[in-house]
Amino acid sequence: MSRNAESTAFRSALEVIRAVEPRVADAIGAELTDQRESLKLIASENYASPATLLAMGNWFSDKYAEGTVGRRFYAGCQNVDTVEALAAEHARELFGAAHAYVQPHSGIDANLVAFWAVLADRVESPALKKAQVRQVNDLTEADWFALRRELGNQRMLGMSLDAGGHLTHGFRPNISGKMFDQRSYGTDPATGLIDYDRVAEAAREFKPLILVGGYSAYPRKVNFRILREIADSVGATFMVDMAHFAGLVAGKVFTGDFDPVPHAHIVTTTTHKSLRGPRGGMVLCQPELADQVDRGCPMVLGGPLPHVMAAKAVALAEARRPDFADYAQRIVDNARALAEGLLSRGATLVTGGTDNHLVLIDVSGYGLTGRQAEQALLDSGIVTNRNSVPQDPNGAWYTSGIRVGTPALTTRGLGTAEMDQTAELIHTVLTQTTAGANADGTPSKAKYTLDAGLADKIARQATDLLATYPLYPGIDLS
Repeated sequence: MSRNAESTAFRSALEVIRAVEPRVADAIGAELTDQRESLKLIASENYASPATLLAMGNWFSDKYAEGTVGRRFYAGCQNVDTVEALAAEHARELFGAAHAYVQPHSGIDANLVAFWAVLADRVESPALKKAQVRQVNDLTEADWFALRRELGNQRMLGMSLDAGGHLTHGFRPNISGKMFDQRSYGTDPATGLIDYDRVAEAAREFKPLILVGGYSAYPRKVNFRILREIADSVGATFMVDMAHFAGLVAGKVFTGDFDPVPHAHIVTTTTHKSLRGPRGGMVLCQPELADQVDRGCPMVLGGPLPHVMAAKAVALAEARRPDFADYAQRIVDNARALAEGLLSRGATLVTGGTDNHLVLIDVSGYGLTGRQAEQALLDSGIVTNRNSVPQDPNGAWYTSGIRVGTPALTTRGLGTAEMDQTAELIHTVLTQTTAGANADGTPSKAKYTLDAGLADKIARQATDLLATYPLYPGIDLS
């Protein structure tokens, strides 16, 4: 797409929106301005291509399409079939997967599809055996009653939240924690790394139905071959949530033992983050689970979003291009440079560095909580998110960590030299921020003090750093 075409497309779209609700058009324009001027270091965010963005704004949004390709509950879905089939085809080829299901609306939805597919395939309820049914759509009310009773005894073993796991891996605030009897494996207190022997020991003792690999805040590679061997040793289904690092798998930065697709029975992911597509989810699986996975709608999903599936097809096609592999490698190079820049300035990093796209800073060394650090950085034009660190004394709300990632800045073209400059900006803000106190004089985990002039100076420096790497240079909304 030419730059003139990009500008015309988005400018025209905003004119149409403005005629109906100008405040929405203004907010969209303001969001582009904010993203252009801020150092986006949120590890789970990225910038989708203009083609991917435009694929979401069309008439596919008007279609209901429950079911799957060729088996819809609504008529007139032939064009939806085309884009869904294309997205699934690109996913299979990109990841070397036997089967791909591209309907999930998010990573949580993808995980729910995976959980229910495994349960429906593996449940050992006497009532279900007697009924001799294996497909979710065949279950009677009596079967469902028996299944619900059985669910309390289903077990999941996944990475603990403070070690870098995710809420959807069996934690109580999430539905997965209500579906499963969950136990967590952590990391070695001395190194912050996964201790596979301890995972194996926990699996032998707990005997989970599902062993979950994957993370949202673990800055190292994971050996999925070893985890599959552990799962096999206790008869567990091995599931991997690769939402954060799917782009590194697609770009062949993670291969062999570190590529989950050849080793897992079922793999879930988002399609944004490091994969750089639209917000959405996806499930990849072995053939024996394909029928169950394809029943995600209406099993747990509402109607598919055909316009988002169209955008997934575009983004996955982009990820199959040779330049995506270069992009994925630069994500990791930049993350390592950012980590080295922080370490050289005295920051404390969980595991002492990174092998992937993210860096986890323990900000307690600066005398701050994660919440204080997050807001002080935001005041300074640096967008991050607070995150727990292993054995975090401040819990999951205030935290003791800041998670930073490089996918978005790498998309803009920043390189290792700019990562060192970014480390300097982060370190300056954190060293100049002091923890505040509550009204009664007790230490506050939220309040902080940062000189407004310094925050403005850092924000200007961040904007200057980004000036050489314009975001969406082909789009001019003026």
